[in-house]
Amino acid sequence: MKLGLALAGGGMRGIAHAGVIKALEDNGIKVDAIGGASSGSYIASLYAMGYSPAYIYSLFKKYAKKIAHVNNSAIISEIRNIAFSRKIRTRGIKDGKDIEEMFDKLSTKKGIRKIKDIKMPIVITAVDISESKEYMFTNYVRVDAHIDPGGCGHPPLQIQNSHYISDISVGKAVRASSSFPAVIAPCEYESHMFCDGGMLNNVPVIDVKEMGMDKIIAVIFDSDTVNDKSNAMDIMMKTVDIMCNKISEENLSISDYTLTIPSDGTGLLDISKIDFCYKSGYNTTIEKIEEIKKVLK
Repeated sequence: MKLGLALAGGGMRGIAHAGVIKALEDNGIKVDAIGGASSGSYIASLYAMGYSPAYIYSLFKKYAKKIAHVNNSAIISEIRNIAFSRKIRTRGIKDGKDIEEMFDKLSTKKGIRKIKDIKMPIVITAVDISESKEYMFTNYVRVDAHIDPGGCGHPPLQIQNSHYISDISVGKAVRASSSFPAVIAPCEYESHMFCDGGMLNNVPVIDVKEMGMDKIIAVIFDSDTVNDKSNAMDIMMKTVDIMCNKISEENLSISDYTLTIPSDGTGLLDISKIDFCYKSGYNTTIEKIEEIKKVLK
């Protein structure tokens, strides 16, 4: 039995995924393939490259301030500028280069440069906003058709889906997948302009399944309530959660088990709750471990 994990995006909540994987490992459950969107791509790429959940947790704590050095008022201001400007603005508050450089450095330490060099099957989602089209960064060759050239006894030709890209650096792929609109500028790669993968595919269950996995666990986050004490950033995050959850309905219906992690109102760039989110991922998985084991039989 081969198990795949599909990890949702969710800003700093994403570190909970490392807690989930640690709990699975502690119970002897092996992950054979992994996929993620946005911050889910952080954990997916690091784990697929061979970094342990505990080390990923320490990396988050070390680099969180650098990644999330944006305040809420700046985000709201940028959204206002986008909404009321007549010109199309493609920049964000951050350019995302620090994320790309960090992941390229971490991949180099493992002797890896591009997505195709990673051994564990992996898929990372992104959206080309110039084409309004979803793309996948993966080391798995997706074959859409077999064509026998004239019946001459030659091997069938393999036609690879144009939505799939493997010849891209790990850093560029992660940067593209996590380029959250208005916060991080779109990531330019060749002729593409990539934005956050969660816009169209926040939990890539189907894509992980198609990498030959027998069972899929989807990991998502709860959606916090909005009330009269909520600020503009709270409302924006709630809106994003609603959108992502709606988009993910088809994927989640195909998963064999959906694990929902409490996040206690953790904001997109809220580094103060990294410890809470990691422990929440671990503890929630432990609480549900018997259910998970039954599904995996």
